[in-house]
Formats: sequence, structure tokens, C-alpha cells
Amino acid sequence: MNRNIVYMAAILLATVIIAAFPTEAEGEIYEDTLRLHILANSDTEEDQALKLSVRDGLLKKYGEQLSAASDADGAVEIAEEMLGEIESYAEQIMRAEGYEYEARATVSVEWYETRDYEDFSLPCGYYRSLRVVIGEGEGKNWWCVMYPPLCMDMASTDTPSDDGIVDYTREEMLLVRGGRYNVKFKALEILSSLFSKKD
Repeated sequence: MNRNIVYMAAILLATVIIAAFPTEAEGEIYEDTLRLHILANSDTEEDQALKLSVRDGLLKKYGEQLSAASDADGAVEIAEEMLGEIESYAEQIMRAEGYEYEARATVSVEWYETRDYEDFSLPCGYYRSLRVVIGEGEGKNWWCVMYPPLCMDMASTDTPSDDGIVDYTREEMLLVRGGRYNVKFKALEILSSLFSKKD
């Protein structure tokens, strides 16, 4: 029995090590993606609703411009050039709704957990983000993909479109649609559950 435990532990360790290193497609996805990350002032109902209003306004005003970039690097450059304008526009939206919060916009690299959407998943990892903080930024946050334009319809729905997947490579499309990525982590999930079972 002890031998089986050691064997399972070795397999689990190997799987964890493999899972820790991104596949080639995963590495490309991190470079080919610009995410949009908006943090609400607080978790009050009013502040959460305001966050969505800011989201809607930013997507409508800047979404097409950013998604029209030739690649993610171009989208990042456009976003960086417009940070001041993005802050001002976000504050304009908030003033129209009676709030005096400040908005802070930055482009940075952030860690994201795995995100499952209706028809695709994005692997966890470090992504470049257009990050907009409302007020204290202590409320629940909202995020999606600005480039490719996977969340362009979020201004009217909570279910992101996958139209922007066409801007990923074939390998990346297989990854986000549940190919090697899901297989790799499914193996880890199964091994973990087996190892955690009591005798």
C-alpha cells in the first residue's frame, strides 16, 4: 500500500511540475492578449453598478479602437498613449451619475486565475492589462479580454462573445477551446482527487 502511495505521489509531483510550465501556445496567448481589468470602489450595490457603467462606457468608446490594432503590442501602445484620456472619460461617466470618485488607469502585468467562459477558457498566468481603478478600488473587480476583442458585447450582456478568437493562432484557439490545456489540468485534478482519498 505504501508503494502505491509513493507511486501516486511521484505521478502527482510530475504532473504539478508539468502544469507549472506553460505550453508554447499558453506562452503565446500571454503575449497576444490585452485584458481589461476594472476595480470598483467598494462592494456596495451602488459602487458595483457604477463599475458596470464605467465598463460599458469604456468598451463603447475605446473598444473598437483597441481591437483594431494589428496585434496585442499595438493595442498596448494605444492604451498607454490614452491613459489620461481613459481616466478623464471614466470620471466623466461617474460625474454624470453623481459620483466624485477619481479613476486611475495603468497598463501593467497582472496575474489572472483560469477563467471559464461559455465557449472557451483562458489559462491562468500573467497577462498585460489595461487596469482601471475606481476610487479606493476595494470592491469586486471585473475583467475580460480587450484584445483580441472577446468582450466587445459586454456593454449589453454578461456573456462575452468569442468572435475575437479568430485573432488567435490555430494552436491558441485549440487551447482556449479546451484542447491540450484542459487535458493537462484534468489529469492534475484526477490525480489530486485520488491522492486525497482516505484508505
